[in-house]
Amino acid sequence: MKIGEVNIGQAIGGGRDVKMLVTDISYLDPMEGIRFRGFTIPEVLQKLPKDAGNEYPSIESFWWLLISGEIPTQEEALAVRNEFNTKKIIPQYVIDLLRRIPRDTHPMTMFSIAILAMQRESKFSREYSHGMSKHDYWKPMYDDAVEIMAKLPSIAAYIYRMKYRNDTLIAPNYTVDIGANFAHMMGIEKPYDDVARLYFILHSDHESGNASAYATHLVASTLSDAYYSLSAGLNALAGPLHGLATQEVLRWLNDVINKLDGVEPTEELMKKFVWDTLKSGKVIPGFGHAVLRKTDPRYDAFREFSLKYLPNDQIFKYTNMLFNVVPPILEEHGKAKNVWPNVDAQSGVLQWHYGIKEYDFYTVLFGVGRALGVLSNIIWDRALYYPLERPKSVTTAMLEEIAKKSII
Repeated sequence: MKIGEVNIGQAIGGGRDVKMLVTDISYLDPMEGIRFRGFTIPEVLQKLPKDAGNEYPSIESFWWLLISGEIPTQEEALAVRNEFNTKKIIPQYVIDLLRRIPRDTHPMTMFSIAILAMQRESKFSREYSHGMSKHDYWKPMYDDAVEIMAKLPSIAAYIYRMKYRNDTLIAPNYTVDIGANFAHMMGIEKPYDDVARLYFILHSDHESGNASAYATHLVASTLSDAYYSLSAGLNALAGPLHGLATQEVLRWLNDVINKLDGVEPTEELMKKFVWDTLKSGKVIPGFGHAVLRKTDPRYDAFREFSLKYLPNDQIFKYTNMLFNVVPPILEEHGKAKNVWPNVDAQSGVLQWHYGIKEYDFYTVLFGVGRALGVLSNIIWDRALYYPLERPKSVTTAMLEEIAKKSII
């Protein structure tokens, strides 16, 4: 039974909309946005348990949801937190390696190297080399994924403090959840711990066909372990067409503010600026989406936080005004399929407000969140015995011949 057809445009256009992957971790609904294990983003944020004093669910509770498909109890979420806390310690050889890398190296390079360096710890690789049943592949893959996920936020924060904060490092807190520990290691006060929880959850997955998710899945299909696979996925995330949208939006917003001399944004002023931008042949970054046909629910979640905690932030004021004026203008302009803002239009505003103004680091933050989804996916890939992926290629001459026959 077929689930779709492949046309020439899809074959040479990046496989857009070709149905050839299976995942239950997330699904991108054009009208509702991402569903994680069937739950919409508002449902996830409302249903997952929260620790006292926190507005958003713990990343550990979200991990339980992605792995099991079920909303955990507070006790189950705490059990995940306790397991992660026993594995937070960054190996000393990883720290030594990071400190030997030139400080002008891109932080994503450092991040990927750190993960790859830890491959020597892989339980999956070790047990596979000793021989094991394919029915058990998922178990050491899960163990590796937990080891990685427990350490990633600490590694990211370590890289940030080493590279951008004059090597003033902050030791991990081994008693709190991932969000609180990340904020602690970054040296940023509350409510940044909730920013971390929200940011990592919302960036965790975007169906399995996006470049970073698919790269991780593809490498894992060779029975490479989680360390090799995640490093490959993060390398894909570092590409300008995938993970750099947030920083491009921030760069554009700062340019807008400078061009308008930082004046208080008004609807009239922003309408004129948007029209001038479009008439000059440029686009408004952060608006539009390949699949979504409404405002990205991830944008809504970040905007709700911003309205509560940083309503007077200069960049947020501009962002919020753009939210009001851009969609009607794009509709009138008539060249955009989706006129509504996506997650990138808002996510960087929060990071900038809380002092993370180094654009290059934004993709590392994205990578920590994305790891939640892609690691969950490859655990289930092994549990469901998914095979080595090997799509069939055709030549350009073959496509030309097919095209000629269709014309005739």
